[in-house]
Amino acid sequence: MFGIGKNIIEGALNTTGDLAGSVIGAGGNIVDRVTNLGGKKIKGKVILMRSNVLDFTEFHSSVLDSFTELLGGGVSLQLISATHASNDSRGKLGNNAFLERWLTSLPPLFAGESVFQVNFTWEDDFGFPGAFFIKNGHTSEFFLKSLTLEDVPGFGTVHFDCNSWVYPSGRYKKDRIFFANKTYLPSETPNPLRKYREEELSTLRGDGTGERKEWDRIYDYDVYNDLSEPGKDARPILGGSQFPYPRRGRTGRPRSRKDSNYETRLSSILGLTIYVPRDENFGHLKLSDFLGFALKSLASNVQPELVNLINLTPGEFDKFQDVHDLYEGGFPVPVDVFRNLTKGFTPPMFQELLRTESDQRFLKFSRPRVVKEDKNAWQTDEEFAREMLAGVNPVMIRRLEEFPPVSKLDPELYGDQNSKIKEEDIKFGLEGLSVEEALNEKRLFILDHHDSLMPFLRKINGTSTKTYATRTILLLKADGTLKPLVIELSLPHPQGDQFGAVSKQYFPAEGGVQKSIWQLAKAYVVVNDAGYHQLISHWLNTHAVQEPFVIATHRHLSVVHPIHKLLVPHYKDTMFINAFARQVLVNGDGLLESTHFQAKYALELSSYIYKDWNFVEQALPADLIKRGVAVQDASAPHGLRLLIEDYPFAVDGLEIWSIIKTWVANYCSLYYKDDEAIQNDVELQSWWKEAREKGHADKKNEAWWPKMQSINDLVESCTIIIWISSALHAAVNFGQYPYGGYIPNRPTISRRFMPEVGSSEYKELESKPEKAFLRTINSQLQTLLGVSLIEILSRHASDEVYLGQRASIEWTSDKAALDAFENFGKQVFEVENRIMERNRDVNLKNRSGPVNMPYTLLLPSSTEGLTGRGIPNSISI
Repeated sequence: MFGIGKNIIEGALNTTGDLAGSVIGAGGNIVDRVTNLGGKKIKGKVILMRSNVLDFTEFHSSVLDSFTELLGGGVSLQLISATHASNDSRGKLGNNAFLERWLTSLPPLFAGESVFQVNFTWEDDFGFPGAFFIKNGHTSEFFLKSLTLEDVPGFGTVHFDCNSWVYPSGRYKKDRIFFANKTYLPSETPNPLRKYREEELSTLRGDGTGERKEWDRIYDYDVYNDLSEPGKDARPILGGSQFPYPRRGRTGRPRSRKDSNYETRLSSILGLTIYVPRDENFGHLKLSDFLGFALKSLASNVQPELVNLINLTPGEFDKFQDVHDLYEGGFPVPVDVFRNLTKGFTPPMFQELLRTESDQRFLKFSRPRVVKEDKNAWQTDEEFAREMLAGVNPVMIRRLEEFPPVSKLDPELYGDQNSKIKEEDIKFGLEGLSVEEALNEKRLFILDHHDSLMPFLRKINGTSTKTYATRTILLLKADGTLKPLVIELSLPHPQGDQFGAVSKQYFPAEGGVQKSIWQLAKAYVVVNDAGYHQLISHWLNTHAVQEPFVIATHRHLSVVHPIHKLLVPHYKDTMFINAFARQVLVNGDGLLESTHFQAKYALELSSYIYKDWNFVEQALPADLIKRGVAVQDASAPHGLRLLIEDYPFAVDGLEIWSIIKTWVANYCSLYYKDDEAIQNDVELQSWWKEAREKGHADKKNEAWWPKMQSINDLVESCTIIIWISSALHAAVNFGQYPYGGYIPNRPTISRRFMPEVGSSEYKELESKPEKAFLRTINSQLQTLLGVSLIEILSRHASDEVYLGQRASIEWTSDKAALDAFENFGKQVFEVENRIMERNRDVNLKNRSGPVNMPYTLLLPSSTEGLTGRGIPNSISI
């Protein structure tokens, strides 16, 4: 028996390398345990989550951990005094105490909590235990949720909110430290804890060298040099003067041999092991029940098999009912192809998509809400316009202030790019007004994708894409709805960019081929809008711009800093989903390039748009004013008067923005009594300086950055960060499937230009308009892949935490902060009730529209799954 045990230990040690020293050395702790038997004791309760015993490697480690315990090792904790210092001015250390009953507490079969007792020897002059060291003498990691001390003399209960993975101690250069859930500004930190606080931040910053490993906790910056391998068709490196971009988390992976400016990419098999600091990784529930494996399977299994299937049995959708059949019967595939499609993955979220093999149907989608009540209402002009206010990209429409619309593109490079729309083109729809009168009455609006796309359009149309840069002018009608008046489709001049744009105008029509042409014109507009939405409104303006703030917060704000406690719930999972996106979504030839019209120019185009990004303008009130859809009015709710009163995103969003800002202001006022306190906070100043100068290095010289010299600067900046992470991301993400799951409503690709009179395509448009429409937008393959992707991206995980909630009720010991947060939660609930009340108001026509689809994207709460509502705290998918 002992020979077998010896072999298990030796075998495990051979596989764990430098862990050997930590396990063998653990035997020395037997002496500590004996000497700690006497004296006064205080009890502690440790809650942790052990590795899953069904994983063979973790079972192997569990056996070894048992022998480690028998040898006197295990998990030890050592309290640190916050009130009494040792000779080196650091907090006095208590004796080691060990978790008890590890051997008899078996790991759970599924991810769950285990509770352990620990008894600390207590000395009367120890004072307040403000922190503790923990050493993991085992060979496997565990997730430490909390430590609670009971009956601490003079202090009662002391709680440590940990929420961190703890690896075997041999993996760390310094022992892991956790602080009590008290809150201190740097200048108010008890002297015995100061050096520990500073050293922990130094550990998290690292030294900027080496390849990061799974157990590392280092936060650092890098450019986007990992989107593709170098070579003829390489994607450009994003970050720098030529292609400005927010920075991403550094992995330190080796550089490519072909071009050392590029970082080597992981193979698709390793897509889930890309480095982010361990605590930024998806939790067990999210990774296993849902998102991680689903995206990986879509990229590595479904996409190539669908390509093979479509190549073997080329087909197209011929009528809209063919698309509806995806929701009513699924997609038919041969048995052998079905086996390949479903091989190797069965996450629960795919169970709704997969059917039995005997049935030979695949990708049976749930019916998108936009066609749930009425299969045809999406085609109406009213719904086309309403989705600019209440759809998945409601952040683009702006008031038209000059007619005809004027381009801001450099005429020396691009010639005349101004609109060629004339007053006589639209006067028929102005309800008796002249253009000047409509402008003065602030009733003309525009959805303008011209300037953002035109510089790239020649290159984009050199791929399989065939599309236009679009402008759409709309009138605000007397009943509060919008009516499209004209669509302008523009192409680069065939003789060169310097000759300007070639533009043509299209108008609403009630019947015949002109109605079909108008439907196609609207489709080209939506293709622009869908591509801009996914790569700019969604990816760039939430995911990418937020990552530098995540990194800077962990590098410069201690876990006991009040602003760290305020912001960190809004960073959950963001670094991991971004890292995963660079691996399979936004990378070269990734899922987004495969399903959106920008193709291989997608991320390069987003860099072009980032040049105009402005942090201050991400505040919702500033955004609405900039777009001219609101004006300042002290007598109006939130100090703004909306020019489109029934603008669901803006109305609901302003309520959410207001309560977030009130919560932030109330919270910050607990710790900062005046502007001088802001200026003297060394951690806060370092955080803000680095977020600007390293995280957004290409924008560091912009004058619009808040100076972080006042409480107002702090409140506004934190409110913007929380708004982006929560409500803004929810508004542009979770409606993707409800609106775009039916591809004819939100096509993401156009494959051919508007048909010319007399052409075979034009004759097809006259005789078979649905077929011509479907031949123009996403192909069958692009539809199946695109809908599969957004079905995943639109889901809520089972472990989601929503606005007004916290994962732990003991995130701080400050009662005033807890009371303020409780009040915030009540305000969130009240806003939700008001949104639902507005949705029941039949006079607010833009809230449901012809498709009878109430605007729910800013309802704060949700359940798991595909709900079309809910505001998670963070950008977690």
